[in-house]
This record gives sequence, structure tokens and C-alpha cells, in this order.
Amino acid sequence: MSSSLIVEKSPANPSHLSETRKSSELKEPDSGPEREEHEHGVEWTELIRIAFVALAAAAVWFRLWEPFPHISAIGIAATLIGGYPIFKEAFENIVERKMTMELSMAIALLSALAIGEFFTALVITGFVLAAEVLEGLTVGRGRRAIQSLLDFLPRTVAVRRNDEVVEIASDQVQVGDTVIVKPGGHIPVDGVVLGGRSFVEQAAITGEAMPVEKAPGDVVYAGTINQSGALEIGSQKLGRDTTFGRIVEAVERAEKSRAPIQKTADRLAGYLVYFALGAAVLTFIITQNVRSTISVVIVAGACGIAAGTPLAILGAIGRAAHQGAIIKGGLYLEALAAVDTVLLDKTGTLTFGTPQIREVVSANGFGEQQIIAAASIAERKSEHPLAKAVVARATELDVPLVEPDEFSYTPGRGVRVSYEGEEILVGSLALLLEHGMTRGLPVSSDGAGGASEVYVARAGQVLGSIRIADVLRPEAKSAVAAMRHMGLKTVLLSGDTQAATSSVGRDLGVDEAVGGLLPEQKAKWVTELRSKGRNVAMVGDGINDAPALVEANVGIAMGSGTDVARESADVILIGSDLSKLVETLRLARRCRGIIMQNFVGTLVVDSIGVGMAALGFLNPLLAAFIHVTSELAFILNSTRLLPRGAESGR
Repeated sequence: MSSSLIVEKSPANPSHLSETRKSSELKEPDSGPEREEHEHGVEWTELIRIAFVALAAAAVWFRLWEPFPHISAIGIAATLIGGYPIFKEAFENIVERKMTMELSMAIALLSALAIGEFFTALVITGFVLAAEVLEGLTVGRGRRAIQSLLDFLPRTVAVRRNDEVVEIASDQVQVGDTVIVKPGGHIPVDGVVLGGRSFVEQAAITGEAMPVEKAPGDVVYAGTINQSGALEIGSQKLGRDTTFGRIVEAVERAEKSRAPIQKTADRLAGYLVYFALGAAVLTFIITQNVRSTISVVIVAGACGIAAGTPLAILGAIGRAAHQGAIIKGGLYLEALAAVDTVLLDKTGTLTFGTPQIREVVSANGFGEQQIIAAASIAERKSEHPLAKAVVARATELDVPLVEPDEFSYTPGRGVRVSYEGEEILVGSLALLLEHGMTRGLPVSSDGAGGASEVYVARAGQVLGSIRIADVLRPEAKSAVAAMRHMGLKTVLLSGDTQAATSSVGRDLGVDEAVGGLLPEQKAKWVTELRSKGRNVAMVGDGINDAPALVEANVGIAMGSGTDVARESADVILIGSDLSKLVETLRLARRCRGIIMQNFVGTLVVDSIGVGMAALGFLNPLLAAFIHVTSELAFILNSTRLLPRGAESGR
């Protein structure tokens, strides 16, 4: 039974996005007219060959050729013609000096013919050919699961050129073209909305479950679906340069990689063939029973390992892509399954990376509106992230945004401005004390629960303080809890202060929280843990996380992070949803578990089967049945990882 998996791109897909691809362990199908038929299912030649073998077996069984003296020649011819694919691959394996199941099966068939077991040889041939077809259909499902990613892009695109809307092929769109997308249409480019309003489903790119409203000036992505109104989009990125194109390219690269466990599977499959042939020789020496010897060769099968292992990895990578995570290869999928420690960056990973006002603390009877109004005047010209949070709150409260008359900034202290003759101070407690303002200061909450506390004073009076903090992602706490439930150690690493990091760590429930780290110190944390024998996954989003991402066993980047982080990582979470991290870790463990089930199951079935065949309890027909059904069971076990139904067609 062949252990090759066939994965190739349908020619109908946009040519500028993907080229024909095949894994290093995958075999390219033969060219010619049969190839197109194979794209849609079973080849006609396979069905004709199976039917021919079945008719020949029936004729031998019912002795339809008994009047003829050359029934042996007919049985031999039917077996050789029907089993041509088996003998062809066996011969190729001999030339390449490879020990495979096709070679052992060919030996068994020739042995059956040599002792006149024509019906047995034909039935075994029919079993193997039918199993090949079922295996091919199963593998084809894995191929289609990967290819379905490409269905998110349209083949033709409507563009506005010379004041006319024309329909062109998707690979003819140019940067700067105005693309028209009707309701229900797939968006073909990354770009900016120029006209129209609509809701766009972009779960495939950002992971957002609900459609997002788009208006002029908003960014849209290739591979997303326009739902309600027509949109005019100025194209900025095409093909492989789009966010979706990079996702598909990453999956293509992943298909070409071979995980270490696949090499183990190949070696184990070879050892099983040697074991079967050795057991057959020993059986013949002891029993002198040719039928038992043939049964020993037939019953042992390794295709459940050889084909099931790459199919499981292919399915897991495809399923992860559909669920919102791009795994760049089988090597990293295997490494994910072994992870026991997860290091998490804080800003941009566990949080949104955009500080927001958590609390406004009043002093001396002043209200929130007055505090924010004064602070917004001072922060109007500042580019500091905390200043942007103040200005955003002022906009929410309909506070007029005005420019100060004078502006000065002291690093580490804050801002001093003048407006209509009044001095306004916005900054640290040290800034207010420096200007002699001590009366009515709001009570500090010892780091304000990890928030930065900004004090506000105007015209010599303390108005109050504003506590600003980065906002945790809503799924962060549940994601950390899920990882700890899986037995993973979770560590929060941040360049923020230890007080702020510890506060976030307590909220999340991580095992350890360490703040004040420079990029090289994060990387050092990774190397120290690995030197202690820990299998480390590092999750980050920024340039400062890149060194740690590279040093980790598995580097995991948030999809909304920097290009440097994404290039340094082995896994990319689309849309930066931390729940996808948990799903991906579980998927990797499940993939490893299924592969090990196939390993153990194959060894058990082969050992028992060889023993029973050697003792004469299995005839060649029953041995062939056990061989085929056990291998298909293990291959079908691997298909449990493939995307299903709506998930694969989403």
C-alpha cells in the first residue's frame, strides 16, 4: 500500500497567489489525462483494474475456466496485470534499495502464484487496490482542506478604470486600482475603503467573530467577505503581499517541511518490513508450511504509520490555519506538543497595547469633567501614549480640545503649560511637589493596581489624578487558566515596571511575573529555562520580543504584531486571539497522541498477526483482510484532525 500523500494546487486558483506545491515526502502524480480525473476523485483506471481483478477471482472461484487447460496462466496473467501498480513500485524500491510494504506484498503475491494459490493472489490484489483507492480519497480530503484556504479569493475582479467599471482576472489588478466589491463578494486586495459603507466578515484574517463596519478611510483585507453594501477599495497590496497571501504562503511552506517524527515513522515502517520477512523465513524453516509463511508476509502492515503520520501532520496544520493559527512546519507542530513552559509578553500580547483611563480620582471637590479638561489642554501637543488616552477620554466627554499658550516637558516628571494666564501641571507626584502643591493630594493606591497615576493641577490647586493602564485582552485570563489546566507553567515577562507587571500577573493568575526586562534579558530567560531542560514557547508581538522568539523552542507571534516578530516566530496567531494559542497547543498534543496511537496500534496488530499466521491460525485471505482493515483504521484515525464541514469551508 502506498505511503505517499499527494498535495497539489488546483489550477483554478489565482496564479499570482500560489504555485503548484508538494511536500518533500509527497509524490507528484503522473501527468496526462488521468491526472485531471484524479483531482475530482478516483481514477477510472483504478476502478477498471479492481473490476478486472474481481471478475478474474470470481472466474477462478467458480471454475468458469475449468474446460481450458491453461487456468494457471490465466490466474498468473490476471494477478500480474491487476497488481501492476504493486509490482511497479516494488521494482522501483529494489532499484532505490528501499524496503517497503509494496516489496513485501509483491513477494507474497509471487509466492502465492508459485504454489498455485491463484484465487488467494487475486483476492489479496483486490484488497490492496481497493485500500489504495480508499487511502487516496482520504488523503485527497487532507489536500482539499489546505486548498480551501485559496477559495477566499475571487478569480475575477471589478475595477474602475477611465470612469468605467470593467471585469478583469484577479492577477491583472494593479496597485492603485479602485476595486468594486458587491455585497456577498470576497475582497481580493488589501486596501483602504474609498467609498461606500458595509459590514465585513474578517474572521479569516483577524479572528473577529462578528462582522466589522467599514467606512471611507478604513482598512480592509484580502480574503474577507463584504456582507451588506457595495464598497470601493483603493488597492495597496496584491497577491502574496497581502495579509492573506502571507498566510497561504506560510501554510505552503509548512506542507514542504518534515517533522522529526515523520522520519521516525519511515524508519519504523522499514523495520516492520524486515521483521515480517525475517519472521516469514523463520516460519518456513520451522513449519515448512508455505501458506503460513505467505500469511506472515501478508499480515504485517506499516502503511498505517507511513501514510498516517504525514496525514495527521497535514491535517493538524490545515486545521490550525482554519482555526486561526499558522504553523510554519511539522517541526514546530511537534515542538508545540512537547512545550511545558509558556513565556508571555505583556504589552500587545496579553494587553491591547493602547493605554486607557481606568479611574479618575477627584481632589478638593473637583469633578471628572474639570480634571479631564485641564489635563487635555496640557496633553494636547504630547505624543506620549498616556497623553493620547487623556485626549481620547476628553473626546468621549465632549470636552473642547484647545491648544495651550505655552508648553514645556520635563522627562520623568511631566508637562507644564499655560492657558489664558493659568498654569496647568500634568505629571508625576514629584512634579506637583516640586511646585509646592501638597494640599488635598489624592491618596495613592500603591502603584494604582499596576496603573500609571497622572496628577493634575491648575492655577495652584490640585484637581485630582488620572489612573491609566493598558487593557487586558478579554480572553487573556481564560487562556492563561486553560494553559495552567493543561499542566503548563506560565511566566509573564515585560519591560514595564515590576509593580505594573506583578499587578497584571495577579489578575491573570500566571505562575510568575517578571518586569523591567530589556530584550536581551527576555532572551536570557529563555536560554536559562532551556538549559534546565524546559521546552519553552515564547509569545510576543514586538521588535523587542524577536530575540526571545528566536531562542525559544517555539516562537509564537501575535498577528497584529510587528513584521520582525512575525518573521522571527514559528507560529503566527491570526488576529492576536489568545484563545487560538490554547486551541493550537491542544491540537499539537492531539496530533502527537494520534500518531502515537497509530505507532502502538500497528506494532500490536503486526505482532499478534504475525504470531497467529506463523502458528497457522491465519490463512492468506484472512491475513490480507487484517492487513488492509488495520491500516485503513489507522489512516482514518489520522483524518480526525482534518477540518470538518463548516470549519473547512468557512
